[in-house]
Amino acid sequence: MEFIPVELYDYELPEHLVAKYPIEPRDHARLMVLDRKRQEIKHDYFYNLPGYLKEGDLLVLNDTKVIPARLLGKKPTGGRVEVLLNRKLPQPNRWHALIGGKKIKPGLKVFIGDGSLVATIVKQVEGPLFEVELTAEGGDVMEKIYKFGKIPIPPYLERDEEPIDRERYQTVFAKKEGSVAAPTASLHFTERVFEELSRKGVKIAYVTLHVGLGTFKPIKVKNILEHKVDPEYIEVPTQTVELIKETKTRGGRVVAVGTTVVRTLETLATLAEEEAKKTGGELLEHLRPYAGFTDLYIKPGYRFKLVDAMVTNFHLPKSSLLVLVATFAGREFILRAYKEAVEKGYRFYSYGDAMLIL
Repeated sequence: MEFIPVELYDYELPEHLVAKYPIEPRDHARLMVLDRKRQEIKHDYFYNLPGYLKEGDLLVLNDTKVIPARLLGKKPTGGRVEVLLNRKLPQPNRWHALIGGKKIKPGLKVFIGDGSLVATIVKQVEGPLFEVELTAEGGDVMEKIYKFGKIPIPPYLERDEEPIDRERYQTVFAKKEGSVAAPTASLHFTERVFEELSRKGVKIAYVTLHVGLGTFKPIKVKNILEHKVDPEYIEVPTQTVELIKETKTRGGRVVAVGTTVVRTLETLATLAEEEAKKTGGELLEHLRPYAGFTDLYIKPGYRFKLVDAMVTNFHLPKSSLLVLVATFAGREFILRAYKEAVEKGYRFYSYGDAMLIL
């Protein structure tokens, strides 16, 4: 196997550039614009994003909704336990969850809030990851999660959830519940930006990827090619598939908002390409709506099939997300852009500034 050291995806970031709170208003985040062809970098603000897109382009967004997945509870003995929901399972009210506490065993019941929400440990999956079943007394399970749960804001914010996070760690178009982390590139969008995009003739489409805690998982192996990405649930509806086909046929660009959308669209394209190899024809002919899981890890050598441009935030060093954007734009160009972002005081990570890669 080829060896690509993880150190090639490292950079220095002063602590004060980690954005601990969101900018106000949303669309006033800074926007770094990367032109891959000319290898040029421009500096702007997110509210000017529509100016870089053209009539006939298609902007694809992730309509997932973050749930208050951090549940604080007690065992029957009174011992404290934290249940951090990670991924919804196909069975009703079953989740994979990280459990923090002592003597966690199958059959254990954890009483959350006033005790009317109960998490029963079904089985251990791996390490601190367990399968749990949630039950609610006198109400709906999801209602109770919203009542007692906390938004699992990223660990690098080094603070607890605050009221502002309920609104701002959520996109303005969030619709489908299931994420435990926000698709952060989409946090900058406002109605004003959408109105301007509509005026320009840019079309909008939606996919769903329910973001799991694996999004914060650093690459711990020395060779980045050996890293594995956790599976996440995705959905691509018929309408989005049709809009992609129309856009590509007309010569418009597919602009993915966030690495979650990039991975969703490229998963769809990979499935279509496999079908095209078997039965013949072009990739676009084989694009189909899809619902299922993806563990696509975009790394050096990957050939992008659908995504022409990307909106993204600034990612953690040695992360699969940084590897993804570096694969799209070129590692040296991305690291030069990150160095410039540090020099110019850009804000980093979930509540930070944005980047547009053309």
